[in-house]
Amino acid sequence: MKTVNCFHFYLILNLIYFIILIGDSMKKVTILSLHLNTGGIEKCITDLANYLCNSYEVEILSVYKLRNKPAFEIDDRVSIKYLTKVKPNKTEFNRALKKKNIFKIIKEGYKSVRCLHLRKSKMVKAIKKCKSDYIISTRDIFNEWLGKYGSDKCVKIGWEHNHHQNNQEYIDKIVESCKGLDNFVLVSKSLKEFYEDRFQEKKYNCRCVFIPNAIDYIPENTSNLDNYNLVSVGRLSREKGFLDLIEVFKKAYEKNNMLHLDIIGDGMQKSKIEEKIKEYKLTKNIKLHGFLDNEEVHKILDKSSLYVMTSHTESFGIVLIEAMIHGLPCIAFDSAEGACDLIKDKNLLIKDRNIDEMALKINELLEDKNKMNEIGNNNRKFSLSYETEKVMKLWKKILK
Repeated sequence: MKTVNCFHFYLILNLIYFIILIGDSMKKVTILSLHLNTGGIEKCITDLANYLCNSYEVEILSVYKLRNKPAFEIDDRVSIKYLTKVKPNKTEFNRALKKKNIFKIIKEGYKSVRCLHLRKSKMVKAIKKCKSDYIISTRDIFNEWLGKYGSDKCVKIGWEHNHHQNNQEYIDKIVESCKGLDNFVLVSKSLKEFYEDRFQEKKYNCRCVFIPNAIDYIPENTSNLDNYNLVSVGRLSREKGFLDLIEVFKKAYEKNNMLHLDIIGDGMQKSKIEEKIKEYKLTKNIKLHGFLDNEEVHKILDKSSLYVMTSHTESFGIVLIEAMIHGLPCIAFDSAEGACDLIKDKNLLIKDRNIDEMALKINELLEDKNKMNEIGNNNRKFSLSYETEKVMKLWKKILK
C-alpha cells in the first residue's frame, strides 16, 4: 500500500512539474489599447487577442474604460487591465467652446488636461513594469512611449491602422514614433512600402511588415442579391462620409423608390445624419441601427444586395471584406484608399467623390443581376484570403 502511495505521490509531483513547465514556456503578449469601445481598431485588437490566447498568454492594457464591458466579445483567457478611471471629455469641451461658456470651458479644459496627463503617466508606468515577451502598440503615441520605455528584452511592435492621406505632418509623426520599435505592422502593401522607404531614409532598424486585417466569420451561403437593399457600416464620424451617403441615396432613390438603406454604427454625427434623413423625408427608407454585435451585422449583410462606402479615407476597410464574404458587390469613392486595394472592378471606384455618378452606378448595377452575381462571386473568392487562420499565420511569424 505504501509503495502504491509513493508511486502516486511521484506521479503527482511529475504532473505538477509538467504543468509549471508548460506555463513557464508560454510566451506573453501585451496589447496597448486606448479603449475597448466600438471602432475598427478595437475590433482588430479583439480579434487578435482572441486568436493569440490559444498559443500565448495575452493581456490588454486599456487606458480608458468607456463601458461596463468591451464592445466586442473577448475570450475569457484574455486579461484586461484598465489603467485609469477617467473618461475623455472631447465632446463636452467642444460643446462648451461652441456655446462660449467660460465656466464650462475652464472646467472641461481642466478635465481634459488631467485626462491627457493620466493617459501618459499610467501607460508609461505600465510599459516600464511590463515583462511580456512581445508588446504591441496600436497608436502612434504608444509607439513613442514603447520605444523609449519598453524593456530591451521584449519585441516592440507598432500596428498602424490609418492612412496618411499625404499629410506630411502626420507622416513625420508616425515615422518619428517608430524609431525605437522592432517591427511596424501595416494593413496594406502600399503603406508597408511607403513607410519602408521612409525608415530606410532615417536608417531606422524598425522592420515594416504587411499583415492585413482578418475576418472572423465565414457564412456557408452568400446573399441572394434579390432585393434593393443597400448597407453601410462604420463609425458615424465626419471621415466616414455618411452625410454624403444620404445625398447619394437620395439621388438613387429618385430613380428607384424600391431602394432601402441600412446604416450600422454610432458616433458624433448621428444627430446630423438623422436631421438630413428627416429633411429628405427618407425615414421609411433609411434605417439607423446604431451599434450592433457581429451576429446582427452579418444578418443584415446576408439580406443586402450592395455595400456602399462613402468614406473620405480608409486605410484598409475590413467592412468591405466582411461584405464580400457574403458575396456582396461593393462600391466606394476612390478617396477611400483602402477600398482601392480591395475593390478589383475599378468602375465601382467613383472618382472625385461624385455623388451623381455613384447614385447612377448604384441604380445601373442593381438592375443588372448577371453583373451583380459575377462581382459577388469574385468578391467571395477574393475575401477568403483574409480568413483568420491565414492572416494569423503572418502574426505568428513575427511572434517568435
